[in-house]
Amino acid sequence: MWPLLLCSVTVCTVVLERSFFWISIQRRRNRKLTDEVLTLAESADWKLIREKVTGCQDHIIRLLVVGILHRDYDMGRAMEAEANLMIQRMNRFMPVLDTMITVAPLLGIFGTVLGIIGSFKILGNSGIADPKLVTSGIAQALITTAAGLGISIIAVIPYNYFNTRINRAVHVMEKYATNLEVVYEKLDTPS
Repeated sequence: MWPLLLCSVTVCTVVLERSFFWISIQRRRNRKLTDEVLTLAESADWKLIREKVTGCQDHIIRLLVVGILHRDYDMGRAMEAEANLMIQRMNRFMPVLDTMITVAPLLGIFGTVLGIIGSFKILGNSGIADPKLVTSGIAQALITTAAGLGISIIAVIPYNYFNTRINRAVHVMEKYATNLEVVYEKLDTPS
């Protein structure tokens, strides 16, 4: 049960950390300013964009600013590199949560097997005279399986939720990066 307790503490820690991370991402979002940056980019007002975004912590705006700063070189690659850094931050600790989802039931089954082995040792030593010792030992051993499955079931819900948030964030970053590239290409192409 001690390894399962460690798994549950790890799951709780990761879920809390990721929850605070996504809450802070949500609080920093400034959709109005993001759309304004794209509008200003259409008129190539780079100086006004810089003034407007100063101090902004929105990850989408940061992505667009990186593209704008590298507009004379390779806007797409610059935004792609920035997006990859952001995705790495979003994926932080997700492998730990995935591992706990897999390991917790296995540890539970391992504990059950060890408990059943102990019950059969009791059966071998005392014979069939006291079957309550054996059945109570097996019942107690099954607690670890239930605990492992419980941890896994509880952890899979936030794991899937966080993965969905990551996928949505990637989609939004791609959308805005593509919009900026299209706007910039229109500026570059003579009418």
